[in-house]
Amino acid sequence: MIELVHLVKKFGDLVAVNDISLTVPRGEFFAVLGPNAAGKTTTIKMLTGLIKPTSGCARISGFDVQQQPLEARRRLAYVPDFPFLYEKLTPWEFLRFIGQLFLMPPAELDHKARALVARFQLEEYLHKPIEGLSHGTRQRTAIAAALLHDPEVFVIDEPMVGLDPHHARIVKDTLKERSLQGMTVFVSTHQLSVAEEIADRIGIIHQGRLIAVGTAEELRKKSGADGPLEDAFLALTEASNHAQ
Repeated sequence: MIELVHLVKKFGDLVAVNDISLTVPRGEFFAVLGPNAAGKTTTIKMLTGLIKPTSGCARISGFDVQQQPLEARRRLAYVPDFPFLYEKLTPWEFLRFIGQLFLMPPAELDHKARALVARFQLEEYLHKPIEGLSHGTRQRTAIAAALLHDPEVFVIDEPMVGLDPHHARIVKDTLKERSLQGMTVFVSTHQLSVAEEIADRIGIIHQGRLIAVGTAEELRKKSGADGPLEDAFLALTEASNHAQ
């Protein structure tokens, strides 16, 4: 469902993403970890078609994101770490707007929107302008809108930003349920506990390279650390520093 093929992105002399190749199958919950400025967000922007790679390609459900953008985006949902919402709209108006962009039939749109409103506990805020809502409520609105058209691939950058523990649990449970139903989830996060709790596999990006991929247990074995995932992460990134 996700294919990254020798993906490279350069900004002048800076190589932000350096020859990343990765395949994520249908229904897998894949988490990407990495230090700040490691190349995670740049990789996501290439995957979602927001920036062009210097070389290599990204595919969604077999469709090249650059060569077949509409086919790829029909199957994709993306929520950045600070999602853009039309602030003069209410959450209900925004949900309807997004559903109409994806040409959803009105009855289906209404049914799915109401189910997502209930799931993400947005009833209280449904008819209030988005500009007056908290960051956490905006985040839940953005995630609900992204799930509206039942995407085959869901990409989200820092999903728990601004969420309290209760709503973070709702988001984690919802994304895990969707992945078990066949939606491929690609999450970038700094929260190692989130990756360890719900990801099927984890990738570590460091200095623009994908330095390790595997389950939490496989990453521990590769690093030689037998404690929390944090120990494996630190050991693998430190080893990568010495290998440069």
